[in-house]
Amino acid sequence: MAEGDETKNSVALYYPLTKMNFLVTVDSVSGVAAFSEVTGIDASVDIIEFRQGNANSLAPVKIQGLVKHGNLTLKMGYTRSQPFKDWVVACVSERREKGTPRHNVTIELIDITAGAPSTIVETTTGKTGAIWILQDAWVSKYTGPDLNASTSEVAIESVEIAYEELTIPN
Repeated sequence: MAEGDETKNSVALYYPLTKMNFLVTVDSVSGVAAFSEVTGIDASVDIIEFRQGNANSLAPVKIQGLVKHGNLTLKMGYTRSQPFKDWVVACVSERREKGTPRHNVTIELIDITAGAPSTIVETTTGKTGAIWILQDAWVSKYTGPDLNASTSEVAIESVEIAYEELTIPN
């Protein structure tokens, strides 16, 4: 390894990833739409304050409570991807004879930098800088596009997804 190569690799390790290239896939749903925006990946832990009556300190002890997750919002240009729309309709329909279909949703932040370091996870999509897996996810809200004949904007649909568990494998 040349003397300058070591410096280049260490700089590449700490260079932040851009958030403009990502891929969203839904298990068991083929032909997923291309999304323009993903927001709401979060997890928080409730804080339970507890103090015993005979404690020497007047300050309570803080212990961990339940883990809670926000809802994920996906925005996409109006698409004709039928399998994804079928999942959306099955979740928000008034008639759910078979229950709410739940799937795992994977969000991959793709590293497009040339010569990315070997610590990046190699996946079928290319170099992945980060992965988030939302388990037991289902569509909780659908918002259709705003329609306006006087503009030439893309028709944007929005889907809100509830999920039970967040896994960050890397």
